Amino acid sequence: MLEHTKKLPIDGDSTRIIQVIGPAHKHNEAMEALKKLGYINTNDSTPWRDLFDEEELTTGAALKGSRYKEEMTQKELAEKTGIPQGHISAMENNKMGIGKERARRLAEVLDIDYRILL
Repeated sequence: MLEHTKKLPIDGDSTRIIQVIGPAHKHNEAMEALKKLGYINTNDSTPWRDLFDEEELTTGAALKGSRYKEEMTQKELAEKTGIPQGHISAMENNKMGIGKERARRLAEVLDIDYRILL
């Protein structure tokens, strides 16, 4: 779960997703031509949301994952944010809402966009 994701082998910051329609018998030829231009066939990819149970897609999970990413304990996060450790535990377990102000304080320490915690 803590593995780095692969980066696409593209130049620059510009990416395009294309969809094409054409004769089935030309599919392989078209894919080979696109591959030579640097396109990647992602038909066998799975959308990331399909890999998680709905209960795992919570703000608490985002908080916990962000804290793990920074290799920080709840106690360390509490000290850096001024939010009690018990509250951080409750937020990670979805027993307490995070709220906008706390989200901003947590996001600053965890180096993330605060909106993922809302």
